[in-house]
Amino acid sequence: MHFADNIKFLRKRKKLSQSDLAASLELTRTTLAGYEKSVQPPFKTLIKFAEYFKVSIDALIRYKLEALSEFQLSQIESGFDIDVTGQKLRLLAISVDQEGNENIEMVPVKAQAGYTLGFGDTEFIASLPRFSLPFLPQDKTYRTFQIDGDSMLPIPEGTWVTASYIQNWQTIKDGTPCIVVTRNDGIVFKLVYNQLKQNDTLLLVSSNRLYKPYELHIEEVSEVWKFETYNGFEIEGI
Repeated sequence: MHFADNIKFLRKRKKLSQSDLAASLELTRTTLAGYEKSVQPPFKTLIKFAEYFKVSIDALIRYKLEALSEFQLSQIESGFDIDVTGQKLRLLAISVDQEGNENIEMVPVKAQAGYTLGFGDTEFIASLPRFSLPFLPQDKTYRTFQIDGDSMLPIPEGTWVTASYIQNWQTIKDGTPCIVVTRNDGIVFKLVYNQLKQNDTLLLVSSNRLYKPYELHIEEVSEVWKFETYNGFEIEGI
């Protein structure tokens, strides 16, 4: 929890003394000082802080606000419940084999429209073809997507790209090749540049320079998977 650090940060951001803020919230200065030293406030007081600073209780507790950009702070203060990490998404749906090991589900081009809607549906995930790659580390979750188009040459259209699930989008390093599952633009394979701190976007760049880079707002992102390996095999019936 970041409540103590956040109320101190927000108070100083507004150039308020402890006495000024305490008076506005109908608290004693000593009580406010205690909250800034990690004393847990009652829920009614949490609401007071949230309303005063125009920040949701969730953001007030869960985010380290000082680490956010001015743009992100302004968005939160405007009432947007921003998630720049991806960690507020649903639990990742997976399937396992008879020994309890995670499968690698395969998402062919013809199933990708359904995947953008059903990625959290365990029945949909269980219906996908699956296989395993023993040489990959077992401490990650993997999925394999069939590439549509030629925007990431020299990897050709129809190639199967295996990628690992990225839980925290803030850890994405610039230029990382990723599968990005979007809400409205389907599934894309791009080089990703992290602009979350600047303007809550990911910059998506193709290796094929015929395709122009474009920004994708974080609210349009459902999942991000980091490229691990690829294979050009063909599967009967897919």
